[in-house]
Amino acid sequence: MKQFQYVRPASQAAVLDAIAKPGSKIIAGGTNLVDLMKKGVMSPDKLVDINSLPLNTINTSPNGLHIGALTLNSVLSENSLVLDKHPLLSMALKAGASPQLRNMATVGGNMMQRTRCAYFYDTTMPCNKRTPGTGCGAMGGYNRMHAIFGSSPQCIAVHPSDMCVALAALGATVTIAGKKGERHIPFTEFHRLPGEHPEMDNHLATGEMILGVDIPDNNFSKNSYYLKVRDRQSYAFALVSVAAALDIQGGVIKEARLAMGGVAHKPWRLFDVEKFLAGKAPTEENFNKAAQLAMQGAKAYEYNAFKLKLAPATIAEALKHAGGLA
Repeated sequence: MKQFQYVRPASQAAVLDAIAKPGSKIIAGGTNLVDLMKKGVMSPDKLVDINSLPLNTINTSPNGLHIGALTLNSVLSENSLVLDKHPLLSMALKAGASPQLRNMATVGGNMMQRTRCAYFYDTTMPCNKRTPGTGCGAMGGYNRMHAIFGSSPQCIAVHPSDMCVALAALGATVTIAGKKGERHIPFTEFHRLPGEHPEMDNHLATGEMILGVDIPDNNFSKNSYYLKVRDRQSYAFALVSVAAALDIQGGVIKEARLAMGGVAHKPWRLFDVEKFLAGKAPTEENFNKAAQLAMQGAKAYEYNAFKLKLAPATIAEALKHAGGLA
């Protein structure tokens, strides 16, 4: 590891001053960033510790629930407001990592974590995300864990978060602060597809920081489910995951929300499938049709073609659980 500066500002304004120049990275729990530094994948000039800021609150707001960026994943997953209003988020959090990691990882850090692609972590291999212009080792390599949606010739890596899949499905909004003030981004627009610049994971600009996320009120608490398919029962990243939430009234789906993990460079929201399900009965037939519709545009690579069957099966199963059929 190269020499770096460490600072712990006591105010938001001081943090914004400290991260104004490129080469500065915010650190909170450090569960991903420290690993990347140890492996030489990331080498920041300065670490800016934000744990002194009052950003770990979970409280109701006029339009829903506000979650501070420094809220621990473990605390959030067991919070009474989350369990009551947004159990889908709790399910997703508990499906991710180990209890020890969840007790260090923060909401903001979870959003900022980087792909677990083996070619990204191996500095001897080509990776456009790590070193733009060097090529994508996964494209012609062992790409079993990789994307089937939204990839580009530059990158086929997937976003690793479970929490983010649930927040995408729940229509959360991200609050970001910078020198010019605050701005708000829909969660589905915070993360980027790789395109020509896979090194850019999200739309957070240099000199900006995440303050928190807000989840609007909804009627999904009774009919939601997070299903994660992985190689082992725990402590593994998703091959495919699905966050499913349904607002069922009078035997009809009034509104549906669906997002997938393990299939794209960002949480993959299924907007067309949601429109298809609205106004229909929560039946196995409709859920199977929705699952097949979700696969439009999917593209597999040599070692992940199984995802073309696994993904719709996971969607249908998650919908059956959310709809009370399983």
